[in-house]
Amino acid sequence: MFKYLALVLFMLGCAAAQEPRRDAEWPPPAILKLAKHFHDICAPKTGVTDEAIKEFSDGQIHEDEALKCYMNCLFHEFEVVDDNGDVHMEKLFNAIPGEKLRNILMEASKGCTHPEGDTLCHKAWWFHQCWKKADPVHYFLV
Repeated sequence: MFKYLALVLFMLGCAAAQEPRRDAEWPPPAILKLAKHFHDICAPKTGVTDEAIKEFSDGQIHEDEALKCYMNCLFHEFEVVDDNGDVHMEKLFNAIPGEKLRNILMEASKGCTHPEGDTLCHKAWWFHQCWKKADPVHYFLV
């Protein structure tokens, strides 16, 4: 019994210890450059801080209304979400340049298809926290 409990705790510890990958190649520099345009549109619209974005991207999932609405704004600017807050996954996948990045997002999205939330901002946040939980190593937000 104790061996089983120790194994479960070890596995949970390994899963929780996954650090985001941040190096010269990840997040992809071309994506960061492309995304800056959308960041510069959505950050002023929503009032989100760069610190909140960085904390969610590289640190812990946290509640922040401006951040949630920033995520919603990005979806709308990328034109991959409908008026109900449902992300059109095929449209999103097709908008992602590069097969490697597209495959990573597709894999992380397998359990992230039916958003929960009372507002468009909450639904957008649901997608992002789902992707971050599914693949904390590769997830990033700009």
